[in-house]
Amino acid sequence: MESPRATRRRARPSRVRPLLYTALAAVTVLGGTAAGTVYVKAQAHSGAADVSSAATAADSPSLESVEPVAQPTVDYDARLTKAMKSVSVPDGAAVSVAVLDVSSGANASYGKGAFDTASIVKVDILATLLLQAQDAGRHLTAAEKSYATSMIENSDNASATALWDRIGKAGGLDAANKRFGLTGTEGGAGVLWGLTQTTAADQLTLLEQVFGTNSTSKLSAASRAYLQGLMGQIASDQQWGVSAADDGSGWALKNGWLPRSTTNLWDVNSIGRVTTNGRHYLVAVVSKGNATQAKGITLVESTAKAAIAALR
Repeated sequence: MESPRATRRRARPSRVRPLLYTALAAVTVLGGTAAGTVYVKAQAHSGAADVSSAATAADSPSLESVEPVAQPTVDYDARLTKAMKSVSVPDGAAVSVAVLDVSSGANASYGKGAFDTASIVKVDILATLLLQAQDAGRHLTAAEKSYATSMIENSDNASATALWDRIGKAGGLDAANKRFGLTGTEGGAGVLWGLTQTTAADQLTLLEQVFGTNSTSKLSAASRAYLQGLMGQIASDQQWGVSAADDGSGWALKNGWLPRSTTNLWDVNSIGRVTTNGRHYLVAVVSKGNATQAKGITLVESTAKAAIAALR
């Protein structure tokens, strides 16, 4: 049954969180070019050796006198929109993506609207269970761990249903998501966890909870490590999706796929962390209206590669 609820969320604006470094250096102003560009050279002191026999204290400007050089603002959303022009989106299909460079904080999003989660909601279900266990001051039971392993690694639906019931179904999921910072996700009605509605931006927020730090995530270090471990051991026949953008350094993911009985079209989604050229990226791709699962996978993988290329 189609879920009538489709909450929308604004595309997250691109942002860069710069890293600040401080160094002890002697600053020498070399002068301006014809275009007015001022170059500043920092030269570290070594022991008591003179930097220059011609340099004096009067010659060197104070640090306060050197005006900061403004850094250019990069519109990563625009870059991602441009990169997506290389991705072939079939007629009738729709795709949305959100991506974050973990090191720099640069991020971008493309596409709007709500999508069925299909099986990517299983990450959210386990994150909710772990948060509830933390609140209760307990560890997962042996049965819960067994369900969690089958649900994430093998995408077992019966295990997902068991844990969906354990967390309190949509009510439990929605309450946890409010604490996680998700604003455009709504749990599926009754037992229809696969029809939970979400956005790419919300799935990126969820990934930040799973792969974040103690200061940014509601999940404990132990809970995060547990979930990450399962996402890094996906069954071989499900190792597709955002992992296509990984350079072989190591990925962690969860995919979702669902043929809609009302349209015979496929929802195909993929979320996770990939590594490229030594940098970690969190990527969430959701799509719908695919003629076949294979075509949906191609669309998701092409989109994930375009998203990471836009941030590099």
